[in-house]
Amino acid sequence: MKFIVSSDNLLKQLKLVNGVISTNTVLPILEDFLFKVDKGKLTIFATDLETSMSTELEIESQESGLVAIPARILTDTLTALPDQPLTFDIDENTFSVEITTQNGKYKMNGENGEDFPKIPVPEEVKGLSINSLVLSDVISKSLFAVSNDELRPAMTGLYCNFDKDGATFVATDAHRLVRYKHKETKLDDHNNFIIPKKALQLLKGALANAETQVDISFNSSNAFFSFGNINLICRLIDAKYPDINPVIPLDNPYQLNIDTKSFTSTLRRITNFANKSTYQVKLKLNGNEMHVSAEDLDFSNEGRERLTCSYSGEDLEIGFNARFLLELLTVIDSENINMELSTPSRAGLILPETDDENTDILMLIMPVMLNT
Repeated sequence: MKFIVSSDNLLKQLKLVNGVISTNTVLPILEDFLFKVDKGKLTIFATDLETSMSTELEIESQESGLVAIPARILTDTLTALPDQPLTFDIDENTFSVEITTQNGKYKMNGENGEDFPKIPVPEEVKGLSINSLVLSDVISKSLFAVSNDELRPAMTGLYCNFDKDGATFVATDAHRLVRYKHKETKLDDHNNFIIPKKALQLLKGALANAETQVDISFNSSNAFFSFGNINLICRLIDAKYPDINPVIPLDNPYQLNIDTKSFTSTLRRITNFANKSTYQVKLKLNGNEMHVSAEDLDFSNEGRERLTCSYSGEDLEIGFNARFLLELLTVIDSENINMELSTPSRAGLILPETDDENTDILMLIMPVMLNT
């Protein structure tokens, strides 16, 4: 089997799916890309058995066949090559792969493509479509809040709930929570599932291109995402997501509005002076001023800054983990944020301003006990 392909075009597609491959696997073939050649088209597959991804590109070939090629050596070699045509020649008996460039020739041992794990296909699925910019925004604004705690598997993914009124996406690690609602993404009947974190990270990278529609289909075990020349399949997390409504405070009499960039920049500076085990910062609100401070008694470090804001409510001192708060603020792209507070022991709500009437974003962060 023989085909010719542009090195840059091939490398671009390999990078899209390379994140699927795990370096710690019991099956050596999972460290390979599966190349499927079919008369002028090359489809590249990668899988870790939980998540699978494929992409395709045009090539020069009138042949058909399958071969599994080691991912790391192929990607590293192409990364070091200037853009040029590459000729792949695969021995269909030994599955050895020979790559000829303008100035060189490389050989590597491939494997029988028939031994590559079978990629799940959509069966008995329900489906919907979502704008890629919306899905990318959902992931960007929620990924940081997805938990890494394997003891609570449901929280290690993004909860997706669809019905006739729209879509609701939720991520939480028990310290922070993001709830993202989008009215235009709908299903006639009620369905929900949990997408694992790895699939979200892969989608985030792949969606960084032009605006398009993403077709999502799902059944009880897998979700299938299709857009452009990319297909991603992930095994869903089989767990019940916790009810988030009880943790969202409803009565929040204190209202704060502040410039996002100024608040973020101040926090970045003040965090340098915080204790490195707690990262505690204190916000002191009175009148139209916010005083941000942090200290590390072990090293006699202390930092304080004053910010102008719009605040209505009684004087308040409340503490937060600065790293958690910064991760939250960093994904907000509006000029100002609204923050709703009540007491130093209750969660604070952050409501980014948005011009999209179809989008409603709520972020929550739990306070920390202030040092006295």
